[in-house]
Amino acid sequence: MSRRPSHPVRLLASALAAGALLTTAACSDGGGSDSASDTAAEQAGVAKQNAAKQTPSGSPTTSPTGSPSASPGTLTESGAKAALLTEADLEGDWNQVQDADKWRDRLLVGKVDVAGFLTAKADAADCRQLLDGLYRDNLLGEPSGPSALTGFEQGDSRLLEQVAGYDRAGLDDRLKWMGSLPQKCDEFTATDSGGAERTVQVTEASVPDVGDAREGLRVTVQGDADGTPVTLTLDIAAVRVGTSALTVTGGGLDGGQTSSVEQGVRQGTERLKTVLAGGTPSPQPTDLD
Repeated sequence: MSRRPSHPVRLLASALAAGALLTTAACSDGGGSDSASDTAAEQAGVAKQNAAKQTPSGSPTTSPTGSPSASPGTLTESGAKAALLTEADLEGDWNQVQDADKWRDRLLVGKVDVAGFLTAKADAADCRQLLDGLYRDNLLGEPSGPSALTGFEQGDSRLLEQVAGYDRAGLDDRLKWMGSLPQKCDEFTATDSGGAERTVQVTEASVPDVGDAREGLRVTVQGDADGTPVTLTLDIAAVRVGTSALTVTGGGLDGGQTSSVEQGVRQGTERLKTVLAGGTPSPQPTDLD
């Protein structure tokens, strides 16, 4: 397939063709040939100068087929709220609640038994931070920018999402820290204020390949609630987009919520990317059945 000449080249070719016609016409008239030739030469010279101005030396004459994607913008207070999930973003019978910021699960409160760790204090401190982060909804640390939070209920299960702006270096460190927890906190014991022991297990969980970086965990806590043995299961996923991030946590005493957390991560990441690009998330997601 022949390549179509670029705009400056077409200008030059047109000018030269026009000059040739003028010269031919002057010769056939038998007079004024000097004037016609001068005119053609002037037009050709102007065309060359214009082409030189439009195409710098060493630059291609055709435009690139694509341009680099713009880096994510800065999260604002209103943007953080707009990026939050809605009921329409989730499959199932999830109902949005108004008091998600007050949710606290007492099974996550306890003193970590240092004696149960090979590297004792170091790993025990990390596991205590994990429990505190889940209890206080700040697993990625305290945001340095705007933040917003929402929650949903479905039967006895809950799903919580937080969107916030962070310091980039601190955010990357925190995600790396999350990735180390399945090894550091594989299984440990936490003791509540009344002396009751709870067994905590931490495993790695998959996260959809979205955003710039991501980490996933599954945490189970076996303990006692009102004299009845119970197991709290939480699926947790965190995704970074630029210097912003979203965290989705789902589960309860009925088990984990892997599929809902994954769906929330996909939809939540798209909403966050749209907001950071200066847009408004669609009220009706297109990838839900």
